[in-house]
Amino acid sequence: MARANFLDLLKSRDWLLADGATGTNLFAMGLQSGDAPELWNEDHTDRVRALHRNFIEAGSDIVLSNSFGGNAYRLKLHDAQNRVHELNMKAAQLARIEADAVDRPVIVAGSIGPTGEIFEPVGTMTHDLGVAAFAEQAQALEAGGADVLWIETISSEEEFKSALEGARTTSLPVVATMSFDTNGRTMMGLTPAAYAALAAAQQPAPDAIGANCGTGAAELVATVLGITEADGNAVVVAKGNCGIPAWMDGHIHYDGTPELMADYARLAFDSGAKIIGGCCGTTYEHVRAMRDALENHSRGARPTVEQVEARLGKVSALAHGTDTAAEGAARRGREGRGRRRG
Repeated sequence: MARANFLDLLKSRDWLLADGATGTNLFAMGLQSGDAPELWNEDHTDRVRALHRNFIEAGSDIVLSNSFGGNAYRLKLHDAQNRVHELNMKAAQLARIEADAVDRPVIVAGSIGPTGEIFEPVGTMTHDLGVAAFAEQAQALEAGGADVLWIETISSEEEFKSALEGARTTSLPVVATMSFDTNGRTMMGLTPAAYAALAAAQQPAPDAIGANCGTGAAELVATVLGITEADGNAVVVAKGNCGIPAWMDGHIHYDGTPELMADYARLAFDSGAKIIGGCCGTTYEHVRAMRDALENHSRGARPTVEQVEARLGKVSALAHGTDTAAEGAARRGREGRGRRRG
């Protein structure tokens, strides 16, 4: 069928279901620790296509290209810094093939992760160098057929601005998500509320903002509450990890069940998220359960953090980034008295 327009689809639907983990599922297909997933776009095209196909069959409306580490700074770690255009264009093309093979609209999102560099004034990475790196990647993803650029797992204001400016060298809409920890901040100290304000201040602002990775499902929903409380007009993305990771039998294992991720999807929707997916550990079965949950759910009342805890598990006092000092102290006191984990 004809390619869908991301912004039109966003306006016409109450929610869109994104995909789950890229790395986790590629590891299950044979990717080795330390290898660059982006090299598989040329070396194992069949497996990358299968990744996208499986998520589409599970119900995803949006699939992210296998290009998270596709900027020159990340690829340099694998002596592939001169292959940015090739690998990113191929990443988008592989997702495009699978998206176009079904008789419903599926959006191809060009995944753009961080450079791994620390920006000035703390580090040596400059704004202009960042813009150039992100623009190179973004333009290759557009050339490969991406419908939207999907900046993710960003932690600093400086890198966010560079990535957004680089993405805006294309004609594509832009989604941008940050990663928040259990203290309700990114690695570089931004809260969900501060991120919402930062994004809204950009000209033009991203077409959608939100959170991915960082924590388990409960705290991701709490972060969504913080973002939507700060900006009730934002289109918000929730892409949380599938539970909490643990090292088992030589592999990272995430403890989230399909049932937990289904409830996470419902709570994320009730909290104001419009685009909902999974991050690390989220398999096709989790996504299928999330699809079923959303299709059989009408938006409910905005949950409290306590209600999120009761259904998904413990949320740290500062995870949603909206507590006043007094509220935070009160919550920490309650937790100290042994709040039951849901």
